[in-house]
Amino acid sequence: MAVAKALVLLGLLLLAAGLLLWFWPQAFSWFGKLPGDINYERNGVRVFIPITSMLLLSFLLSLALNLVLWFLRRQS
Repeated sequence: MAVAKALVLLGLLLLAAGLLLWFWPQAFSWFGKLPGDINYERNGVRVFIPITSMLLLSFLLSLALNLVLWFLRRQS
C-alpha cells in the first residue's frame, strides 16, 4: 500500500511540474545557465555539461524523495 501511495504522489508531482512548464515555460529558463555549467562552442563543435544544474536537481530530488519516505513512514 505504501508503494501505491508513493507512486500516486510521484505522479501528482510530475503532473504539477508538467503543467507548470506548459503554462509558464520561462519558470525554468535559468536551468542550464548557472555558474559552473560548462558551455563550449568553437569551430562547429558544441559541448554542454550542466554540472551545477545537475547537482541542484540531484539535491532537490533527494530532498523530495526523503520527504515522501518520511511522510509514508509516519503514516504507517
